[in-house]
Amino acid sequence: MLRGKRPDRVPWFGDLAYWAVALRAQGKLPPKSAGISPYLEWHRGLRVGYYLQGYNPFNAVYDDTVRKHTRTIDRITQTTYETPVGAIEDAWTYQPASLSSAPTRHLIRTVDDLRVYRYILEHSHFEADYGNATERKTQMGGAGIVLCYLPKSPFMELVARLSGIEAVVELVDDAQDELDHTLEIMESKWDAAAELAVASPAECLMIPENLSSDVVGPRFFERYLRPYQEKWTKRIRDAGKFSFIHMDGRLRGLLRQEGSVGFTVLEALTPHPCGDVFIHQMRELAGPTSILWGGIPGSYFTPLVSNSEFERHVVETLDFMRQDGRSVLGVADQVPPDGLETRVRRVAELADRHGRY
Repeated sequence: MLRGKRPDRVPWFGDLAYWAVALRAQGKLPPKSAGISPYLEWHRGLRVGYYLQGYNPFNAVYDDTVRKHTRTIDRITQTTYETPVGAIEDAWTYQPASLSSAPTRHLIRTVDDLRVYRYILEHSHFEADYGNATERKTQMGGAGIVLCYLPKSPFMELVARLSGIEAVVELVDDAQDELDHTLEIMESKWDAAAELAVASPAECLMIPENLSSDVVGPRFFERYLRPYQEKWTKRIRDAGKFSFIHMDGRLRGLLRQEGSVGFTVLEALTPHPCGDVFIHQMRELAGPTSILWGGIPGSYFTPLVSNSEFERHVVETLDFMRQDGRSVLGVADQVPPDGLETRVRRVAELADRHGRY
């Protein structure tokens, strides 16, 4: 399908990384230190295509003027960057109920923080880290594809991780020049990391934007996201590889725009009732070019949704994808920690029955 051909049936790929965290905590999966091979075998046993586990094929390296310290106290992990022009610090709090962490103090909140962050950028560089991708490529076989990450666009790095949307909007209103200067420096550094990703062993490269149109509307998209995305989708295409974007949120406000960028795949598309677009509306909004990837909300793998509703939704989604011919059945966006193995296994059975062209 990536190369413009049609397989025998609708492909089925699932991001199981979050679910795996819970299963490892329960001792039902080998630890990560066991390597990638048992993990791939787990996917094979479940008949789920493997493609995504959040892997950056590069590492940031700082010079001696930047000192990074990380410590964890009472479920709160604090990371501090000390520089000759000041220090900045963030805090991420772990939630046992969800087996996940969220930022409770962002790294960049003020103009002064931007200035410190620019110093950190100017005194850092990226180095390749291809070991994991190389190992996956040799072990993958027919179980899936090797996919690596580029950096997010600089604007989305601020929105999703470093600042949060509230602080970003305040900086846009109060310190536009300082923000734009920081984004320019970020992009110059990000381009070097992105080039390392394109040169990696991965056949598929994702910009993991975590984009939702109720947070980033068309104005921010056209000014800050489109130029970066178009530059790197072209570079990926010129390298003979395939480009992905991770959407993961509300679609109606930006699916049309993202469909015009040039991505091979628009991934993690969440339909109604958890999203704001019905599955049968997605192709009209996205346009004819990109592969649509997603369709099953993560909550549908949990006991919160009945078996009958789960089956109805998956069959309806397969009916659309079979007619569309350019769609991949996937989880939008992850099977959660309370996911049911029976549901995961059931998808392949339904795809066999209802997904054949």
